[in-house]
Amino acid sequence: MFPGGRKRGSETEKQCLRREIKEELPKLKVGQLKLWKEVKAKNRRSGRKMSDAIFIADNASGSLTIGDKYEIDRAIWRKPRGVRLTPTSRYIRDKLFPK
Repeated sequence: MFPGGRKRGSETEKQCLRREIKEELPKLKVGQLKLWKEVKAKNRRSGRKMSDAIFIADNASGSLTIGDKYEIDRAIWRKPRGVRLTPTSRYIRDKLFPK
């Protein structure tokens, strides 16, 4: 998840994701990206508008070395259960990994 990432100029969502990954986790190699779903809904708890494009990578490898310490403070591989998540991240987890 890259909550602070924003598109620049005329770049696509996929280009934005690749750029953000390269800036924030430069040693992470990500394979082909496929758009899984676009979420345009309202958060049931806060009422805030959600507008996200969710991509699935067919492969990811390399170390999670942080490139810009001001962007993120840590990066770790985790299993999808038992972690505090944002509303969008919970939505994704529940759709991809139902109980």
